Amino acid sequence: MYDRITELALRRGRLVLILTAVAVLAMGAIGFGAFGKLLGGGFEDPDAPSTRAEKLIDQKFGGESNLVLLVRADDGAVDSPAAARAGSALTADLKNEPTLANVVSYWDTDASSLTSRDGNSALVLAHVRGDETERADNATAIIDEYTGDRDGLTVRAGGEAAVGKDVTSQVATDLAIAEAIAVPLILILLVLAFGSVVAALIPLAIGLIAIFGTFAELYVLGSLTDVSVFSINLTTALGLGLGIDYALLMISRFREHLAEGAEVPEALRHTVRTAGRTITFAAATVAIALAALLVFPQYFLRSFAYAGIGVVAIAAVSALLVVPALLAVLGHRVNSGRLPWASTVRSAEAPFWGRLARTVMRRPALTALPVLAILLLAASPLLGVTFGTPDERVLPESAQSRQVATAVQDGFTGSDESAVQIVTTGPVTPAALGAYATDLSRLDGAARVETSAGTFADGRSTPPGPASAALGRPDAQRITVVSDLTPKSDEAQTLVKEVRAVDPPAGTDTLVGGTDARLVDSRDSIADRLPYAIGLVAGTTFIILFLFTGSVVQPLRALVLNGISLSAAIGVMVWIFQDGHLSSLLGFTPQPMDTSMTVLMFCIAFGLSMDYEVFVTSRIKELHDSGADTETAVTNGLSHTGRIVTMAAGLLAVSFFAFGTANVSFIQMFGLGSGLAILIDAVAVRGVLVPAAMRLLGRTAWYAPKPLRAVHKRLGISESAPAEEGRTPAKV
Repeated sequence: MYDRITELALRRGRLVLILTAVAVLAMGAIGFGAFGKLLGGGFEDPDAPSTRAEKLIDQKFGGESNLVLLVRADDGAVDSPAAARAGSALTADLKNEPTLANVVSYWDTDASSLTSRDGNSALVLAHVRGDETERADNATAIIDEYTGDRDGLTVRAGGEAAVGKDVTSQVATDLAIAEAIAVPLILILLVLAFGSVVAALIPLAIGLIAIFGTFAELYVLGSLTDVSVFSINLTTALGLGLGIDYALLMISRFREHLAEGAEVPEALRHTVRTAGRTITFAAATVAIALAALLVFPQYFLRSFAYAGIGVVAIAAVSALLVVPALLAVLGHRVNSGRLPWASTVRSAEAPFWGRLARTVMRRPALTALPVLAILLLAASPLLGVTFGTPDERVLPESAQSRQVATAVQDGFTGSDESAVQIVTTGPVTPAALGAYATDLSRLDGAARVETSAGTFADGRSTPPGPASAALGRPDAQRITVVSDLTPKSDEAQTLVKEVRAVDPPAGTDTLVGGTDARLVDSRDSIADRLPYAIGLVAGTTFIILFLFTGSVVQPLRALVLNGISLSAAIGVMVWIFQDGHLSSLLGFTPQPMDTSMTVLMFCIAFGLSMDYEVFVTSRIKELHDSGADTETAVTNGLSHTGRIVTMAAGLLAVSFFAFGTANVSFIQMFGLGSGLAILIDAVAVRGVLVPAAMRLLGRTAWYAPKPLRAVHKRLGISESAPAEEGRTPAKV
């Protein structure tokens, strides 16, 4: 296959480039429409009880409240005649909006829970209709029209719909800023690294092809299934990074062979045979790590698998087809636009990494133990990690929806918007409903229980009010458990579990939903499937690395070292984002780790770690297969790959670190955590722990049982190209 790619590049290089340009234009035109197809949300398991409860409430009762309008009277009292007239008019206008349902306000119910303790503010609750896309558009239209100054009232928007709107708009702004920082900085670093403007532009071009291609893929998938808008962030960061990584490896190998005196066709053949195999295996390991996200039911996580697998495949195919064509057409002109120091940059060998490897292999325990101690110390915050789901706290304090949430929590007594929502799956008699509500009202943390049969508190009931009739249907009942507990707190989650433990009314079942129930179900859903994801990643990675190396020890060594580096990176994120260190510098509010983002960061970082594992191991194995002993193979292998790996890791880290400028905290965490994991792996693991482990393992590093050796001989793929099998190991 690789020889055919080379011949295609040498004979039809210009045609390949013309077809690529046409394809990129088409992908760009199609991919531009992806933004209109992608959805917000997607953090819930569609089969979880809370999600089913939400759907049933939507069908039978008009939906849960997901929009909160905080209304403040300019004259200081919501009960003043002027404020009452304006509030009633506002409520009437909202009830006439076709995109809203279940509009309830203080002025038409006189409910004490809808007015603030100081009497200066009141709430209007509503449900915004539609699916994820329609709901976002409808919420934006309502918020734009009704917030601000209005007849002596100041109206501000909060609730789930408003938070979603603010998060989506903020992420779009953050993405533009991150790209504006990353792309120019990466180009400058590429020029400095290659010492040639032309050579630097090729990796950037491959990265852009990967991004445009994945945007087109997301447009198609978004037309067929639910795809999260946040997958755009991964597409830009990973597409730019991996496109650069793979092109960087190909160009570096090509320039190395040219520097050795090879003619362009010969240099290109050697490059595609060796670097091409490395790229194929590296892309496979990254894609497999991201494919593990498909085991989760949340389309937020599945979307990153769609985007990640697509961007890896497109980046790899582009590097294997487009880069050889460019190199065949350019030949020695790949070094055009050379900077004064190009002669030093072009050297294939990096003596520093060779000396470091040699030093480590002489004293493996002495050099590796301090690094291990530091990494384990960095991982120690994981012992106290807690997990949650995104809410308004991921936004900056200046965001309107966050300010409204804070005001409601501090100034009101129990908000229906954050209440536990219960719906029965069948009809319930008034007596059975009253008995069930009485039991619920006695639970710790339950301030009151609202039903069609009345309101219950501490086991006592009051007659139903005007709004109570809306909670009953002939074939279902809706029960609302309002509490004064902090939403998403441990106590609030305990209340959800206790509500679910109460026996339902005779002859029916109940589904429990609401904000806290969704959090409980989301965590349980991810925890249930996480072992399958980890098993899939570890098992398939082991198989691929075995086929690549012919050893059962090398895959195990890679899995252990990558696990240590990942634990260190995620531990640091816990120390920062959960424990609150650096919060003032980065401008976020400490809170539990986002469950979905932590799983995503694990899969991304694991895949990229294996990416660099293949980069390094490919050269070590090539030298080992040529007859070098383990120490020589490791030392020479790292001296030839150390610069490439650190350069690639640094450039990829830049694309992730750019998201550290975001104003949405879980995007900050994802960017900083992924970038840190990449650097830890490239420097500490590849530079120190890999040579130390190889020295300690000795010949055992290449061990495989006899039956597996036979399997590898039949199915495995050798890294060494046929033309190079007789080469002697390079001297350091």
